[in-house]
Amino acid sequence: MRFFGLKTCDACRKARKALEAAGRSPQVIDVRADGVDPADLQSIVAAFGDRAVNRSSATWRGLSEADRALPVPELLALHPTVMKRPVIEAEGAWHLGWGKDVQAVLLGTAPPSA
Repeated sequence: MRFFGLKTCDACRKARKALEAAGRSPQVIDVRADGVDPADLQSIVAAFGDRAVNRSSATWRGLSEADRALPVPELLALHPTVMKRPVIEAEGAWHLGWGKDVQAVLLGTAPPSA
């Protein structure tokens, strides 16, 4: 399991804590400190497309209009902290964010019934 996030991100800290409490030991990749391998970036964009960009982040708000207009792969390569987090790769499957659906898959919890 690989975990792409930021050490300062609240959602990332919650996700890591929950995964570790469930006995998972994710390999943590800090997108700011470690960067994102181009092959991983390509896989993330292939899996999530535009949803991989967090348009409500402080990083996004600080970008120039020219940067915001870049294709998603180029934007994320130049500004990896604009990526929605966490991104988790587990057993060949990619997961975006830390919503109930991702928690159910990675923690083995059943989603709430409707």
